[in-house]
Amino acid sequence: MLARCAADGRLLDQGGRVEIRYRSNDGKSYRAATRNLELVPGDVLPDDHCSDGTPVVQPREKEGTVPQASSANLIAYTDGACSGNPGPAGLGVVLFENGARRELSEYLGIGTNNVAELTGILRALEGVGRSAEVMLVHTDSQYAIGVLTKGWKAKANQQLIADIKERIRNFPRLSLVYVKGHAGVPLNERADELARQAVASRATSGWVEVKSTHVSS
Repeated sequence: MLARCAADGRLLDQGGRVEIRYRSNDGKSYRAATRNLELVPGDVLPDDHCSDGTPVVQPREKEGTVPQASSANLIAYTDGACSGNPGPAGLGVVLFENGARRELSEYLGIGTNNVAELTGILRALEGVGRSAEVMLVHTDSQYAIGVLTKGWKAKANQQLIADIKERIRNFPRLSLVYVKGHAGVPLNERADELARQAVASRATSGWVEVKSTHVSS
């Protein structure tokens, strides 16, 4: 990842955010919270190294539709990946519990993308020890949100959906939040990376503690 910086390597912070690109020739630029970025030693590239970028503005939920991240003690980003559908499937979860960050990359064997997305949500709920706190679970799966909260009728995965709904009942202050996939949302991108990593390696990491404790806004 490339971030806009001064000649001495300091990040160019504008209102708490820094312009980032995922590749030097990326035609889109994003603005990431400065507190979520960690400098990695390397050369400072001149401005003309990057092509002109079109800023991407992330949509925000309407105020009041879900609890704000600042009021939530439990925050999760979940994603699923599948090589073929069905095919080798995996999931990724980034979980914050009172600021402490843990990540999970899990291989599921042969399955569908929807199974991977749903199981990622289930793992997030299984990964926390308390259900009375405000919890936000972010997912880019409209299917998962539909079958879990909007009354969509599911022809497949009925037992898995029933298991998740049963667990959701233990979280009276939980909200599922839709986040657009592959749109530069850092923690959603990280969950996707963890899911794809599981598929590629055919392996499960188990929960891993991560030093960074900041939650992307």
